[in-house]
Amino acid sequence: MDILKSIVIWLVGITFIVIFFPMTFLVWLVVLPFDKNRTVTHWMLIYQAVIISYMIPIWKIRVEGRKKALPGTTYVIICNHQSILDILLINCLRYRFKWISKIENEKVPVLGWYLKMADYITVDRGDKESKEKMIEESYECLKKNISIMLFPEGTRSPDRDIKFFKRGAFQLAITANKPLLPVLIDGTGGILPKHGLIFGGFHNITIRVLDPVNPSEFGTSDYDELAMKFQVMMTAEMNKLRSNMP
Repeated sequence: MDILKSIVIWLVGITFIVIFFPMTFLVWLVVLPFDKNRTVTHWMLIYQAVIISYMIPIWKIRVEGRKKALPGTTYVIICNHQSILDILLINCLRYRFKWISKIENEKVPVLGWYLKMADYITVDRGDKESKEKMIEESYECLKKNISIMLFPEGTRSPDRDIKFFKRGAFQLAITANKPLLPVLIDGTGGILPKHGLIFGGFHNITIRVLDPVNPSEFGTSDYDELAMKFQVMMTAEMNKLRSNMP
């Protein structure tokens, strides 16, 4: 039954892509000369993702704390990572940002094209020069008041628990003197786990935006120490979320 359901869901997703991609490509081509920051393309991708997210019937999405991100404020947005579905569903926050994605995603049909069309940032996690370039490009975006969105774990958690946070996001926040906006997502790992193609049963998905943390509240200028502080804090907040605590 799960296999049949998964085939239907994948077909629905492919159908949406077939419908949306030509329209997105055409608009991207038209606005290319003057949409320097790819803002139009980004918002098209955001609302396509929102439509698809709410059309799929095997989950119910609850978004909490979206308005904690103040309009006009630039953030380094960090989120835990359970499933490839996180990339789709986190767009339900409807924020303006640049994704940081692993370079392997550029080779995925359609996803890779969208990454390039929206001028999102990619990184080869095993290459030091690529990491340095990612930091530089992200820093330039933050200087232009464009938020950055990334998964500090760097990969999907195999058991849905929050794993070790890498230093990149925290280096950016300290260097650019920008607030960190932590976001929790829970439920996606039970639907489509790491390396899985078969969708599980019905799940509730919660996307909870936590309070932003300003640079004056970091309490350290050490990237690794700050990463550890946020990992501990977000793990505790995830436990509260799962216990239905506010």
